[in-house]
Amino acid sequence: MINVIPAIDLIDGKCVRLTKGDYNQKKQYDASPLDMALRYQDIGIRRLHLVDLDGAKSSSPKNLHVLEEIATRTSLDIEWGGGIKSDEALRDAFNAGADHLIIGSVAVSKPELFARWLGEYGGDRLILGADINDGRVAINGWLEESEQTIDALIDRFLPYGLREIICTDIAKDGMLQGPTFDLYARLQAAYPEQDIIVSGGISKMDDIRRLDEMNLRHVIVGKAIYEGRITLEELKRGLP
Repeated sequence: MINVIPAIDLIDGKCVRLTKGDYNQKKQYDASPLDMALRYQDIGIRRLHLVDLDGAKSSSPKNLHVLEEIATRTSLDIEWGGGIKSDEALRDAFNAGADHLIIGSVAVSKPELFARWLGEYGGDRLILGADINDGRVAINGWLEESEQTIDALIDRFLPYGLREIICTDIAKDGMLQGPTFDLYARLQAAYPEQDIIVSGGISKMDDIRRLDEMNLRHVIVGKAIYEGRITLEELKRGLP
């Protein structure tokens, strides 16, 4: 059964969601990040997707206090992304309690550095974050578009033990219109030994069921939960 990974996106320590990665299209939610994490843990969720949007725009993480609080107060397996662009930032995030780190911009702009990190920490702790827009990988909080394709990016790091790839279709993110099913099916078929983690566009449980039927293994769900399109009770019941 597909593993559902709830997302918490952070700006100034608050839960927010963006539309198509646009910082000017921000919606803030009342629940605190810790409260949401505890709710997810209570219904049996195992992994949490935490993204530091402030850090993604800058050169270092900005919300590590939130990570530390959630890591201390829950037993969730936490994947953290945003601002991991140096050895210091990487160590700080691990020390704050991250179980896995999502590396995006560095993988594109400094591939040798990401390759070294994979060699040092392993593919079970580092995840490639590939955020795509019109087929190209975007970096630095989705504010810049590179010439790199997702396939070329994945291929670059396979020899270094890459195991997990979070692929976010920016055009779908926050739109609640369903994910780009064909994209994820193609990637999972092309890289059967890796886990392609679906991100962006999930609008209802039927989307998750369809991905499960397509043999996708992991899916990140964010705005659909906050907007009540998918309830915690539905997540607790799981797929029929």
